[in-house]
Amino acid sequence: MSKIYKNINKILFSTALIITFAFFSLDSFAQNNDQSGKKITYKKARALQSSTAKKMAEVYKAYERLDDDGKEDPDLDTVKRVLTELRADLSEMKSYDRSVVWYQWGYIYITDNDIPNAMKAYENVINEPEVTKGLRESGLITLAQLHLSQENYDKAIAITKQWMSEVDKVTAQSWYFLGIAYFSKDNYRKALESMETAIGMAEEEGYKPKENWYTVLAASINELKSEIGEKEALLRQADIYEILINLYPKKVYYLQLGGTYNQLGREKDYMITLKAAYAKDLLDKESEYLALAQLLLLSENPYWAATVLESGQAKLVEIKDEKTEEVKMVPVVKDTEKNLKLLADSWRMAQEIDKAIPILERVSKISKDGKSYVLLGNLYLSEDKIAKAIEAIEKGIKKGGLKDTSQVYMALGQAHFENQSFELAKKQFRVAARSKDAKIKKAANNWLRYTENEEIRVKNLALRRDFIQNS
Repeated sequence: MSKIYKNINKILFSTALIITFAFFSLDSFAQNNDQSGKKITYKKARALQSSTAKKMAEVYKAYERLDDDGKEDPDLDTVKRVLTELRADLSEMKSYDRSVVWYQWGYIYITDNDIPNAMKAYENVINEPEVTKGLRESGLITLAQLHLSQENYDKAIAITKQWMSEVDKVTAQSWYFLGIAYFSKDNYRKALESMETAIGMAEEEGYKPKENWYTVLAASINELKSEIGEKEALLRQADIYEILINLYPKKVYYLQLGGTYNQLGREKDYMITLKAAYAKDLLDKESEYLALAQLLLLSENPYWAATVLESGQAKLVEIKDEKTEEVKMVPVVKDTEKNLKLLADSWRMAQEIDKAIPILERVSKISKDGKSYVLLGNLYLSEDKIAKAIEAIEKGIKKGGLKDTSQVYMALGQAHFENQSFELAKKQFRVAARSKDAKIKKAANNWLRYTENEEIRVKNLALRRDFIQNS
């Protein structure tokens, strides 16, 4: 929730200054109930005493100071000096004047990060009997925000509700603020209701709800999943993340939406979401590229899987050596044995054998076992590169680590057969025929008989050719 508290601090430090020193008519009043139910009346406008108004004009001017570049550069030293002079005369002032002075002190204390004194100042504001409606309302909501920043959740909630009971119009922002207080207090049901109200009001008023309104809503639903039901909670979170990626298309929301789809067993939607993030170039971690590639393979789209992996190999990110503090660029998807195997498999399944072969050649050299050499040999065999097929399979056998060698010897026998090295072929088929697997044993014996017959046929053809040439 650290982001939430950062937002609270932003609200506090951006609270508008209410510096009232103009003369207003005194015939405008507002009625509200205090927390005890007693009806109280506040004037909407009052006039400062002339002596206070002059000093407040000086304060106002100090706030408006600009630097040489025309940027805001408030003269806070002057503000503090004048306010200190005014505070010395508080006992001689009217109640309304005191409320204005205390309000300004509250703002100054906030800028100095003196929260305890800021809260006292705003309490003084709202407790002044002649405070105006606008000043009291601003003091209340600021005081509520201060209590929330100090983790005084009950106080923040109570003051916010009091503010809501007094203002002419309750805003969506205030419901969000109340939702944050409830969430911080672990009252997730109330937080959920408050956030839904805030979002609904914003939509009705025709403006886009703030990003963290949705994130708090999603977090509240997550905390209530045992009450709501896990599947229902996931479905509601998915709806929220879909809104977030449309309104605030950030990587984190694509990943959260994808993860939610994954938990719901909607693998295709998970893949589509990750692919959308990939298309926007939001992915920057190896695990993200690998997850997308594997999902594409599961959806029988190996060409795209290979394309994604190669994009990850080409994409560079900065990493910093913790010891030397040296910064260097490295590929997101590293050329590890596992990653290269996945890439080779993707190209092979996409029938892009010419692309799969050079990758398998690299994998075979770094692999601890001979499986990649065997697979490479089979690809060479499918491309009629017989000599290379034999060499690769023999390297695989020599390197070892093969679980079932029967099919390996079958492939090697077939390569020798294609090369018309019949004796070598028969030798491999005899080894394969020792398999405990009945199907492999039968296939090996069939190949053995076929090789023997082919050997005889080739010899007979040679004899006929020699006879014809010698006749």
